Amino acid sequence: MIRPMQPRDKPRVLEVIRATGMFTPDEFEVAEELIDIYLERPEQKDYRVEVAENEEKETVGYMTWGPTPMTDGTYDIYWMAVSPSEQGKGRGSALVRWLEDELRGRGGRMILIETSSQPRYAPTRRFYVNLEYREVARVPDFYKPGDDRVIYAKDLR
Repeated sequence: MIRPMQPRDKPRVLEVIRATGMFTPDEFEVAEELIDIYLERPEQKDYRVEVAENEEKETVGYMTWGPTPMTDGTYDIYWMAVSPSEQGKGRGSALVRWLEDELRGRGGRMILIETSSQPRYAPTRRFYVNLEYREVARVPDFYKPGDDRVIYAKDLR
């Protein structure tokens, strides 16, 4: 089940983020900041946060997303994580597919996601390619020397 994040979900979502081992301390801080904006300012329209539950109704994943400023129908996936014990069970794919369906219903045209070129992110890049996202841009040395920003996109039309 995929549903909007509730305040009671925050501790578990933060556990999931930590457990992946993929977020640097700075990234963790930003991910938490976006969660807080979503939870504390429900009137804002920049960030949405969804959680994925398993069959036991445990929160096992999350995704932060929102409209790309100054665009018509383009959206960004900002952060996404699935508990290591739940990876490979389709939880991440379900989150992305849910978002694609949601955005098509809103007249969305495109979803963007960015990630790092570092070898440890190879599974992340494969994940998006397997979901039919294509690499549309690469900014060399963006994060640091030797660490490119890789941007993937999917046309929803």
